[in-house]
Amino acid sequence: MASVTGFRVLPFFVSNSENKYGSRVQVRSLGDADANVLSSNSVVVNGTSIGGERGKGGTSIDQGNGHLRSKVEEKRRVKDEALETLKPLWNDGYGTETVRDFFDMAKDIVKHDGGPPRWFCPVSCGRPLKDSPILLFLPGMDGTGLGLVLHHKALGKAFEVWCLHIPVHDRTPFEGLVKLVEETVRFEHALSPHKPIYLVGDSFGGCLALAVASRNPAIDLVLILSNPATSFGRSQLQPLFPILEAMPDGLHSAVPYLLSSIMGDPVKMAAVNIESSFPPGQRFERLSRSLTGLLPYLSGFDDIIPRDTLLWKLKLLKSATAYANSRLHAVKAEVLVLASGKDNVLPSRDEAERLKNSLQDCVVRHFKDNGHTLLLEDGIGLMTVIKGTSKFRHSRRHSYTSDFIPPSMTELNHACDQIIGLFGVATDPILFSTLEDGKIMKGLAGVPSEGPVLLVGNHMFMGLEVPSLAEGFLREKNIMIRGLAHPMLFSRMSQSSSSEFSITDWVKVLGAVPVTGSNFFKLLSTKSHVLLYPGGSREALHYKGEEYKLFWPDQQEFVRMAARFGATIVPFGAVGEDDVAEMLLDYNDLIKIPVVNDLIREAISRNKLKVRDETKGEVANPNLILPLMVPKIPGRFYYLFGKPIKTKGREDILKDKQVANQLYLQIKAEVERNMAFLIEKREEDPYRNIVDRTLYKAMYTPTEVPAFET
Repeated sequence: MASVTGFRVLPFFVSNSENKYGSRVQVRSLGDADANVLSSNSVVVNGTSIGGERGKGGTSIDQGNGHLRSKVEEKRRVKDEALETLKPLWNDGYGTETVRDFFDMAKDIVKHDGGPPRWFCPVSCGRPLKDSPILLFLPGMDGTGLGLVLHHKALGKAFEVWCLHIPVHDRTPFEGLVKLVEETVRFEHALSPHKPIYLVGDSFGGCLALAVASRNPAIDLVLILSNPATSFGRSQLQPLFPILEAMPDGLHSAVPYLLSSIMGDPVKMAAVNIESSFPPGQRFERLSRSLTGLLPYLSGFDDIIPRDTLLWKLKLLKSATAYANSRLHAVKAEVLVLASGKDNVLPSRDEAERLKNSLQDCVVRHFKDNGHTLLLEDGIGLMTVIKGTSKFRHSRRHSYTSDFIPPSMTELNHACDQIIGLFGVATDPILFSTLEDGKIMKGLAGVPSEGPVLLVGNHMFMGLEVPSLAEGFLREKNIMIRGLAHPMLFSRMSQSSSSEFSITDWVKVLGAVPVTGSNFFKLLSTKSHVLLYPGGSREALHYKGEEYKLFWPDQQEFVRMAARFGATIVPFGAVGEDDVAEMLLDYNDLIKIPVVNDLIREAISRNKLKVRDETKGEVANPNLILPLMVPKIPGRFYYLFGKPIKTKGREDILKDKQVANQLYLQIKAEVERNMAFLIEKREEDPYRNIVDRTLYKAMYTPTEVPAFET
């Protein structure tokens, strides 16, 4: 699978088909596919060059163009066999491997270890999608290379994952490690010059990634740094390091427990494979059992980092920090910093802000409840973070259409907890659709499954209807809705420097794209289900008394585009916002208040993102100011998808603007009829009130609460 046959893995790391040692660590060979056991004797110990034995075992990376050509041919063969896409709600394997697996594998690595640093590819990563970029994992102080164990299966779908293993007794200096990684980066760049190369650096590995990036500014690198150790000089543990050096060997057995207690959050580690959907009592019981089972593993730190190795790693950290910090100005790469809020080893939160201000292209995401070992703790998967921050790409520029990977089942469940949460439970949305014969029925059977399909409807306040709509299509039809959203959601203006992974990131994970003509074109050309709100943010941030009023432009912006691709247009209406909140002060009220009006004008002046031309009226560029709302006792959200309108073969729509305009007005009228129907029929819903729905659920435990008869 991988291209550098000269890179050797541990002697007991065998091919996918056989594991001679019965080890729990199964790792794909980076050499020939038929190699069963690989020797590590072919790697130069000084770390400055990486060779391989000639012949079957592999060749050195500097063998010449003949070797390069053979590896290109090998990669092309693998590409032809790989999958091209993933289906929505794919299995990302999160929770199938836990911190226990990390310790078990680490013990095996220590037991069979020997030789210099080398790369390996975990078998659990599987085969990546076609044309996937390479991801190189650079480990922290442990040096095992197993720090991504929780994320192997998810990352393995999108990347060709290589992990760097630094043996316990290896003493390669920092400059040697830099050269080792640099040789790999340059070789992979020579193989695929138009693809990005990802460097994921954990703690110490973050310094290593920055050092390599500073020396290779012309190579397209994407750095993902988890609590980078560039702040090691300001570590909270600095006063303890002299004590560790002077500590007698007999007392060193206590050090692993000290390190394990401060490096990560054991509760977060134990919670990895425990579903958040479990009842509180059951979740606590499982968490307690998992935590109790995890504690004995913590003593394994003594084997992973013996006393001599620990002292060496501390010296290595000092040189790594000095090297990386002195070269930050030379880093041209795209950087994503992941910072923990409860890091007891490094001041990671402050360091993330420093790096953001020091690096040319740096984005930060904070995880306030996590400890130093962020990648080994429960929370959002690394693949999710990469997608949500728009860092995943196949070429030099990110594409919201071609680089999109649909959400996994884990991501959907997590997103529903994060975005919808109790709000979804309180509003209990219910969806209706219209069949070809005009019959209205519960569910989405009336919406075509084959694309391209264009869903056109009305915005409720703040787009409250979107998450439930997207979830409904995924769960019932396994269809990914690609929503055309305001560009402000995708700009750095919507993020603060202390941004946590929030709703603006989740909307990208769930398929939203900036509303542009080119994105609209690309989505329809790939037969997607596209969600469009012609009223845009003017509808989503409407004023008092404007509930369920459409603010559509005069021009038929989308009808001709849909006809060009023969898309089926499905008009829909959504109601329920007036049952969850009441607007007290809108933009017109707030702008009259002294001091507040100055803040509003300043905010408007900062928002320079334009979606439509100024000549198209008030819908073109509305004032994106949140009104003052007060909540109500929640009612219910209702959706009705009208009868599908086919445009395939309708050449008259493309040739005659008047015909296109008539269809546009027909769609608008259908959306208004759908809203009127729902507003009228919801009065007949015996479970419109949250109290009635709650009682019904308590008595019957249904999968869905019934509504009005259609």
